[in-house]
Amino acid sequence: MRAPAGEMELEPEADRAPGAPHPRETHALFGQEKSETAFLEAYNTGRLHHAWLITGPRGIGKATLAWRIARFLLSQPTQKDDMGMFGDTPPAPTTLHIGHDTPVYRRSAQLAEPRLSLIRRGYDAKKGKHKAQISVEEVRKLNSFFQMSATDGGHRVVIVDSADEMNTAAANALLKTLEEPPKHAVLLLISHQPSRLLPTIRSRCRELRLGALGSEDLRQALDAAGFDAADQSEALAELSAGSVGEALRLTNLDGMDAYREVVALFATLPKLDRGRALKLAESCVGAANVDRYDLIIGLLDQFLARLARTGAGRPPLVEAAQGEAEVMTRLAPDKFAAKDWASLQQEISARAAHARAVNLDPAALILDMVFKINDTALRVTRS
Repeated sequence: MRAPAGEMELEPEADRAPGAPHPRETHALFGQEKSETAFLEAYNTGRLHHAWLITGPRGIGKATLAWRIARFLLSQPTQKDDMGMFGDTPPAPTTLHIGHDTPVYRRSAQLAEPRLSLIRRGYDAKKGKHKAQISVEEVRKLNSFFQMSATDGGHRVVIVDSADEMNTAAANALLKTLEEPPKHAVLLLISHQPSRLLPTIRSRCRELRLGALGSEDLRQALDAAGFDAADQSEALAELSAGSVGEALRLTNLDGMDAYREVVALFATLPKLDRGRALKLAESCVGAANVDRYDLIIGLLDQFLARLARTGAGRPPLVEAAQGEAEVMTRLAPDKFAAKDWASLQQEISARAAHARAVNLDPAALILDMVFKINDTALRVTRS
Protein backbone atom coordinates (compact mmCIF):
# COMPACT_ATOMS: atom_id res chain seq x y z
CA MET A 1 0.00 0.00 0.00
CA ARG A 2 1.05 3.60 -0.31
CA ALA A 3 3.10 4.99 2.52
CA PRO A 4 2.29 8.38 4.04
CA ALA A 5 4.59 11.17 2.96
CA GLY A 6 7.94 10.82 4.64
CA GLU A 7 7.32 7.32 5.97
CA MET A 8 9.82 5.65 3.65
CA GLU A 9 12.60 7.87 4.98
CA LEU A 10 11.79 6.85 8.55
CA GLU A 11 11.39 3.11 8.21
CA PRO A 12 13.82 0.67 6.58
CA GLU A 13 12.34 -1.45 3.83
CA ALA A 14 12.19 -5.23 4.13
CA ASP A 15 12.59 -5.66 0.36
CA ARG A 16 15.67 -3.44 -0.05
CA ALA A 17 19.10 -5.14 -0.17
CA PRO A 18 21.74 -3.33 1.91
CA GLY A 19 23.87 -1.02 -0.21
CA ALA A 20 21.75 -1.51 -3.33
CA PRO A 21 19.05 0.61 -4.99
CA HIS A 22 15.51 -0.63 -4.43
CA PRO A 23 14.07 -2.62 -7.35
CA ARG A 24 11.51 0.14 -8.00
CA GLU A 25 14.44 2.54 -8.44
CA THR A 26 16.27 0.26 -10.88
CA HIS A 27 15.93 1.40 -14.48
CA ALA A 28 17.26 -1.67 -16.30
CA LEU A 29 17.05 -5.43 -15.93
CA PHE A 30 19.88 -7.58 -17.28
CA GLY A 31 19.94 -11.22 -18.32
CA GLN A 32 16.20 -11.91 -18.09
CA GLU A 33 15.09 -11.15 -21.65
CA LYS A 34 13.36 -14.53 -21.98
CA SER A 35 10.97 -13.81 -19.12
CA GLU A 36 10.29 -10.25 -20.30
CA THR A 37 9.51 -11.56 -23.78
CA ALA A 38 7.17 -14.24 -22.37
CA PHE A 39 5.16 -11.63 -20.48
CA LEU A 40 4.98 -9.27 -23.46
CA GLU A 41 3.82 -12.10 -25.71
CA ALA A 42 1.02 -12.94 -23.28
CA TYR A 43 -0.02 -9.29 -23.11
CA ASN A 44 0.11 -8.72 -26.86
CA THR A 45 -1.87 -11.86 -27.69
CA GLY A 46 -4.67 -11.10 -25.24
CA ARG A 47 -3.65 -13.87 -22.83
CA LEU A 48 -2.72 -11.66 -19.88
CA HIS A 49 -3.10 -13.83 -16.79
CA HIS A 50 -4.43 -12.24 -13.61
CA ALA A 51 -1.64 -13.71 -11.44
CA TRP A 52 2.05 -14.24 -12.14
CA LEU A 53 4.51 -16.16 -9.97
CA ILE A 54 8.03 -14.80 -10.52
CA THR A 55 10.50 -17.41 -9.29
CA GLY A 56 14.23 -18.03 -9.07
CA PRO A 57 17.15 -17.66 -6.63
CA ARG A 58 17.52 -14.51 -4.55
CA GLY A 59 19.10 -11.48 -6.09
CA ILE A 60 18.70 -12.26 -9.80
CA GLY A 61 16.17 -9.55 -10.64
CA LYS A 62 12.74 -10.97 -9.73
CA ALA A 63 11.60 -7.84 -7.90
CA THR A 64 13.08 -5.59 -10.60
CA LEU A 65 11.05 -7.50 -13.20
CA ALA A 66 7.91 -7.22 -11.06
CA TRP A 67 8.28 -3.44 -10.87
CA ARG A 68 8.96 -3.22 -14.62
CA ILE A 69 5.80 -5.21 -15.32
CA ALA A 70 3.81 -3.10 -12.86
CA ARG A 71 4.88 0.22 -14.41
CA PHE A 72 4.25 -1.17 -17.89
CA LEU A 73 0.69 -2.27 -17.06
CA LEU A 74 -0.10 0.98 -15.30
CA SER A 75 0.98 2.84 -18.44
CA GLN A 76 -1.15 0.74 -20.81
CA PRO A 77 -4.90 0.78 -21.46
CA THR A 78 -6.86 -2.30 -20.49
CA GLN A 79 -7.39 -4.62 -23.43
CA LYS A 80 -11.09 -3.73 -23.67
CA ASP A 81 -10.19 -0.06 -24.02
CA ASP A 82 -7.20 -0.68 -26.31
CA MET A 83 -8.56 1.21 -29.32
CA GLY A 84 -7.41 4.38 -30.97
CA MET A 85 -9.54 7.46 -31.54
CA PHE A 86 -10.68 6.22 -34.96
CA GLY A 87 -11.10 2.57 -34.01
CA ASP A 88 -7.57 1.58 -34.98
CA THR A 89 -5.46 -0.62 -32.73
CA PRO A 90 -2.15 0.85 -31.53
CA PRO A 91 1.01 -1.13 -32.37
CA ALA A 92 1.89 -3.89 -29.94
CA PRO A 93 4.49 -2.80 -27.37
CA THR A 94 7.93 -4.37 -27.79
CA THR A 95 9.42 -3.54 -24.40
CA LEU A 96 8.43 -3.25 -20.76
CA HIS A 97 10.58 -0.15 -20.36
CA ILE A 98 8.83 3.00 -19.13
CA GLY A 99 10.78 6.24 -19.04
CA HIS A 100 11.81 7.35 -15.57
CA ASP A 101 10.51 10.86 -16.33
CA THR A 102 6.92 9.65 -16.77
CA PRO A 103 4.24 10.28 -14.11
CA VAL A 104 3.70 6.54 -13.55
CA TYR A 105 7.41 5.98 -12.93
CA ARG A 106 7.67 8.91 -10.54
CA ARG A 107 4.55 7.96 -8.58
CA SER A 108 5.64 4.32 -8.37
CA ALA A 109 9.12 5.26 -7.16
CA GLN A 110 7.50 7.30 -4.37
CA LEU A 111 4.94 4.56 -3.56
CA ALA A 112 2.31 7.13 -4.45
CA GLU A 113 0.67 5.39 -7.42
CA PRO A 114 -3.03 4.88 -6.51
CA ARG A 115 -3.40 1.81 -8.74
CA LEU A 116 -0.39 -0.01 -7.26
CA SER A 117 -0.28 -1.90 -3.96
CA LEU A 118 2.86 -3.36 -2.38
CA ILE A 119 2.58 -6.16 0.18
CA ARG A 120 5.69 -6.94 2.23
CA ARG A 121 6.72 -7.54 5.82
CA GLY A 122 5.79 -4.68 8.09
CA TYR A 123 8.21 -2.79 10.32
CA ASP A 124 7.84 -2.94 14.09
CA ALA A 125 9.01 0.47 15.28
CA LYS A 126 8.90 -0.54 18.96
CA LYS A 127 11.21 -3.51 18.43
CA GLY A 128 13.28 -1.74 15.79
CA LYS A 129 13.06 -4.57 13.27
CA HIS A 130 10.88 -6.03 10.56
CA LYS A 131 8.23 -8.58 11.37
CA ALA A 132 9.22 -12.16 10.65
CA GLN A 133 6.27 -12.78 8.31
CA ILE A 134 3.73 -11.03 6.15
CA SER A 135 0.62 -10.91 8.32
CA VAL A 136 -2.98 -11.40 7.29
CA GLU A 137 -3.63 -7.73 8.10
CA GLU A 138 -1.25 -6.72 5.30
CA VAL A 139 -3.13 -8.88 2.80
CA ARG A 140 -6.55 -7.68 3.99
CA LYS A 141 -5.56 -4.14 3.05
CA LEU A 142 -6.20 -5.26 -0.52
CA ASN A 143 -9.94 -5.05 0.13
CA SER A 144 -9.81 -1.29 0.59
CA PHE A 145 -7.21 -0.93 -2.17
CA PHE A 146 -9.47 -2.53 -4.76
CA GLN A 147 -12.46 -0.51 -3.57
CA MET A 148 -10.60 2.81 -3.69
CA SER A 149 -8.99 2.16 -7.08
CA ALA A 150 -12.10 0.75 -8.75
CA THR A 151 -13.21 4.04 -10.31
CA ASP A 152 -9.79 5.12 -11.56
CA GLY A 153 -9.84 2.95 -14.69
CA GLY A 154 -6.95 1.01 -16.14
CA HIS A 155 -5.03 -1.89 -14.66
CA ARG A 156 -4.57 -2.34 -10.95
CA VAL A 157 -1.40 -4.10 -9.84
CA VAL A 158 -0.38 -5.84 -6.63
CA ILE A 159 3.22 -6.84 -5.86
CA VAL A 160 3.85 -9.38 -3.08
CA ASP A 161 7.52 -9.41 -2.05
CA SER A 162 7.97 -12.07 -1.14
CA ALA A 163 5.10 -14.56 -1.18
CA ASP A 164 7.30 -17.04 0.71
CA GLU A 165 7.07 -14.80 3.77
CA MET A 166 3.29 -14.94 4.17
CA ASN A 167 1.99 -16.75 7.23
CA THR A 168 -0.79 -19.30 6.80
CA ALA A 169 -3.61 -16.84 7.39
CA ALA A 170 -2.12 -14.34 4.95
CA ALA A 171 -1.68 -17.03 2.29
CA ASN A 172 -5.31 -18.12 2.65
CA ALA A 173 -6.50 -14.52 2.43
CA LEU A 174 -4.51 -13.95 -0.74
CA LEU A 175 -5.85 -17.20 -2.18
CA LYS A 176 -9.38 -15.78 -2.02
CA THR A 177 -8.29 -12.85 -4.18
CA LEU A 178 -6.59 -15.21 -6.64
CA GLU A 179 -9.75 -17.31 -6.88
CA GLU A 180 -11.99 -14.29 -7.55
CA PRO A 181 -9.72 -11.57 -8.94
CA PRO A 182 -11.19 -8.08 -9.26
CA LYS A 183 -11.65 -6.63 -12.73
CA HIS A 184 -8.43 -5.50 -14.42
CA ALA A 185 -6.35 -6.67 -11.43
CA VAL A 186 -2.93 -8.28 -11.94
CA LEU A 187 -1.06 -9.83 -9.01
CA LEU A 188 2.71 -10.30 -9.16
CA LEU A 189 4.00 -12.79 -6.57
CA ILE A 190 7.76 -12.92 -6.02
CA SER A 191 9.02 -16.26 -4.71
CA HIS A 192 12.51 -17.50 -3.89
CA GLN A 193 11.20 -20.94 -2.91
CA PRO A 194 7.90 -21.63 -4.67
CA SER A 195 7.74 -25.13 -3.15
CA ARG A 196 6.90 -23.44 0.16
CA LEU A 197 3.74 -21.88 -1.22
CA LEU A 198 0.31 -23.46 -1.06
CA PRO A 199 -0.24 -25.68 -4.12
CA THR A 200 -3.54 -23.88 -4.66
CA ILE A 201 -1.70 -20.56 -4.92
CA ARG A 202 0.82 -21.96 -7.39
CA SER A 203 -1.94 -23.51 -9.51
CA ARG A 204 -3.66 -20.14 -9.95
CA CYS A 205 -0.55 -18.35 -11.18
CA ARG A 206 1.39 -18.42 -14.40
CA GLU A 207 5.08 -18.85 -13.63
CA LEU A 208 7.95 -16.73 -14.90
CA ARG A 209 11.16 -18.53 -13.95
CA LEU A 210 14.30 -16.38 -13.89
CA GLY A 211 17.81 -17.81 -14.19
CA ALA A 212 21.24 -16.95 -12.82
CA LEU A 213 23.16 -14.20 -14.59
CA GLY A 214 26.32 -14.73 -16.60
CA SER A 215 29.44 -12.70 -15.86
CA GLU A 216 28.75 -10.00 -18.49
CA ASP A 217 25.12 -9.47 -17.41
CA LEU A 218 26.28 -9.41 -13.79
CA ARG A 219 28.95 -6.82 -14.61
CA GLN A 220 26.38 -4.58 -16.32
CA ALA A 221 23.96 -4.92 -13.42
CA LEU A 222 26.67 -4.00 -10.92
CA ASP A 223 27.76 -1.05 -13.06
CA ALA A 224 24.15 0.16 -13.16
CA ALA A 225 24.06 -0.07 -9.36
CA GLY A 226 27.22 2.04 -9.10
CA PHE A 227 29.79 -0.72 -8.52
CA ASP A 228 32.82 -1.22 -10.76
CA ALA A 229 33.38 -4.96 -11.07
CA ALA A 230 35.09 -5.11 -14.45
CA ASP A 231 38.28 -6.69 -13.11
CA GLN A 232 36.55 -9.48 -11.18
CA SER A 233 33.16 -9.99 -12.81
CA GLU A 234 33.84 -13.65 -13.70
CA ALA A 235 34.97 -14.51 -10.17
CA LEU A 236 32.02 -12.60 -8.70
CA ALA A 237 29.57 -14.40 -10.99
CA GLU A 238 31.09 -17.72 -9.93
CA LEU A 239 31.02 -17.07 -6.20
CA SER A 240 27.62 -15.36 -6.20
CA ALA A 241 26.04 -18.07 -8.38
CA GLY A 242 24.92 -15.38 -10.82
CA SER A 243 22.99 -13.40 -8.20
CA VAL A 244 23.29 -9.61 -8.36
CA GLY A 245 22.10 -9.35 -4.76
CA GLU A 246 24.76 -11.76 -3.52
CA ALA A 247 27.41 -10.08 -5.68
CA LEU A 248 26.51 -6.73 -4.12
CA ARG A 249 26.79 -8.25 -0.65
CA LEU A 250 30.19 -9.71 -1.49
CA THR A 251 31.32 -6.37 -2.88
CA ASN A 252 30.07 -4.37 0.11
CA LEU A 253 31.71 -6.74 2.61
CA ASP A 254 34.98 -7.25 0.70
CA GLY A 255 33.85 -10.81 0.17
CA MET A 256 36.29 -11.56 -2.64
CA ASP A 257 39.23 -10.66 -0.38
CA ALA A 258 37.69 -12.80 2.36
CA TYR A 259 37.40 -15.78 0.02
CA ARG A 260 41.03 -15.36 -0.95
CA GLU A 261 41.85 -15.55 2.77
CA VAL A 262 39.84 -18.78 3.05
CA VAL A 263 41.59 -20.36 0.06
CA ALA A 264 45.02 -19.27 1.34
CA LEU A 265 44.25 -20.81 4.72
CA PHE A 266 43.14 -24.12 3.25
CA ALA A 267 46.14 -24.21 0.93
CA THR A 268 48.08 -25.14 4.08
CA LEU A 269 45.98 -28.26 4.73
CA PRO A 270 46.41 -30.82 6.13
CA LYS A 271 49.16 -28.95 8.06
CA LEU A 272 46.83 -26.21 9.22
CA ASP A 273 48.31 -22.75 9.80
CA ARG A 274 46.77 -22.25 13.24
CA GLY A 275 47.85 -18.64 13.50
CA ARG A 276 46.06 -17.78 10.27
CA ALA A 277 43.01 -19.78 11.37
CA LEU A 278 42.85 -17.89 14.68
CA LYS A 279 43.13 -14.55 12.86
CA LEU A 280 40.22 -15.50 10.61
CA ALA A 281 38.09 -16.55 13.59
CA GLU A 282 38.85 -13.41 15.61
CA SER A 283 37.85 -11.21 12.67
CA CYS A 284 34.25 -12.37 13.23
CA VAL A 285 33.99 -11.41 16.90
CA GLY A 286 31.88 -8.51 18.18
CA ALA A 287 28.67 -6.75 17.29
CA ALA A 288 30.43 -4.70 14.61
CA ASN A 289 31.40 -7.90 12.77
CA VAL A 290 28.04 -9.67 12.57
CA ASP A 291 27.94 -9.31 8.79
CA ARG A 292 31.53 -10.53 8.53
CA TYR A 293 30.60 -13.57 10.65
CA ASP A 294 27.73 -14.49 8.33
CA LEU A 295 29.96 -13.88 5.32
CA ILE A 296 32.73 -16.21 6.50
CA ILE A 297 30.29 -18.99 7.38
CA GLY A 298 28.79 -18.70 3.91
CA LEU A 299 32.21 -18.72 2.24
CA LEU A 300 33.27 -21.83 4.16
CA ASP A 301 30.09 -23.51 2.96
CA GLN A 302 30.85 -22.39 -0.59
CA PHE A 303 34.39 -23.75 -0.40
CA LEU A 304 33.18 -27.17 0.75
CA ALA A 305 30.54 -27.31 -1.99
CA ARG A 306 33.16 -26.48 -4.61
CA LEU A 307 35.47 -29.14 -3.17
CA ALA A 308 32.74 -31.78 -3.39
CA ARG A 309 31.97 -30.87 -7.00
CA THR A 310 35.65 -31.04 -7.89
CA GLY A 311 35.99 -34.54 -6.47
CA ALA A 312 32.86 -35.60 -8.35
CA GLY A 313 34.46 -34.55 -11.62
CA ARG A 314 32.71 -31.18 -11.94
CA PRO A 315 35.34 -28.61 -10.92
CA PRO A 316 34.44 -24.91 -11.03
CA LEU A 317 34.85 -23.43 -14.50
CA VAL A 318 36.33 -20.23 -13.07
CA GLU A 319 38.70 -19.75 -10.15
CA ALA A 320 37.15 -17.48 -7.52
CA ALA A 321 40.61 -16.96 -6.00
CA GLN A 322 44.09 -17.42 -7.37
CA GLY A 323 45.41 -20.94 -6.74
CA GLU A 324 41.96 -22.28 -5.88
CA ALA A 325 42.00 -24.93 -8.63
CA GLU A 326 45.26 -26.46 -7.37
CA VAL A 327 43.99 -26.55 -3.78
CA MET A 328 40.75 -28.24 -4.80
CA THR A 329 42.42 -30.81 -7.04
CA ARG A 330 44.79 -31.77 -4.25
CA LEU A 331 42.12 -31.97 -1.51
CA ALA A 332 39.43 -33.61 -3.65
CA PRO A 333 41.21 -36.06 -5.97
CA ASP A 334 38.35 -38.53 -6.45
CA LYS A 335 34.68 -39.40 -5.84
CA PHE A 336 35.45 -40.84 -2.40
CA ALA A 337 36.86 -37.48 -1.28
CA ALA A 338 33.84 -35.79 -2.87
CA LYS A 339 31.54 -37.85 -0.65
CA ASP A 340 33.53 -36.90 2.47
CA TRP A 341 33.43 -33.20 1.61
CA ALA A 342 29.72 -33.29 0.82
CA SER A 343 28.98 -34.99 4.14
CA LEU A 344 31.11 -32.44 5.99
CA GLN A 345 29.30 -29.58 4.26
CA GLN A 346 25.95 -30.87 5.54
CA GLU A 347 27.36 -31.37 9.05
CA ILE A 348 28.91 -27.92 9.21
CA SER A 349 25.80 -26.26 7.81
CA ALA A 350 23.69 -27.86 10.55
CA ARG A 351 26.30 -26.89 13.13
CA ALA A 352 26.23 -23.26 12.00
CA ALA A 353 22.43 -23.13 12.19
CA HIS A 354 22.50 -24.53 15.73
CA ALA A 355 25.25 -22.10 16.76
CA ARG A 356 23.17 -19.14 15.67
CA ALA A 357 20.17 -20.45 17.60
CA VAL A 358 22.12 -20.75 20.87
CA ASN A 359 24.38 -17.70 20.29
CA LEU A 360 27.60 -19.69 20.30
CA ASP A 361 30.79 -17.63 20.33
CA PRO A 362 31.62 -16.79 16.68
CA ALA A 363 35.34 -17.42 17.04
CA ALA A 364 34.72 -20.82 18.65
CA LEU A 365 32.37 -21.82 15.83
CA ILE A 366 34.74 -20.70 13.05
CA LEU A 367 37.68 -22.53 14.64
CA ASP A 368 35.60 -25.66 15.14
CA MET A 369 34.62 -25.58 11.45
CA VAL A 370 38.21 -25.05 10.32
CA PHE A 371 39.51 -27.89 12.52
CA LYS A 372 36.89 -30.27 11.12
CA ILE A 373 37.90 -29.28 7.60
CA ASN A 374 41.54 -29.93 8.47
CA ASP A 375 40.68 -33.37 9.93
CA THR A 376 38.85 -34.30 6.73
CA ALA A 377 41.75 -33.02 4.61
CA LEU A 378 44.14 -35.19 6.63
CA ARG A 379 41.97 -38.25 6.01
CA VAL A 380 41.40 -37.77 2.26
CA THR A 381 45.03 -36.93 1.46
CA ARG A 382 46.26 -40.04 3.28
CA SER A 383 43.86 -42.45 1.59
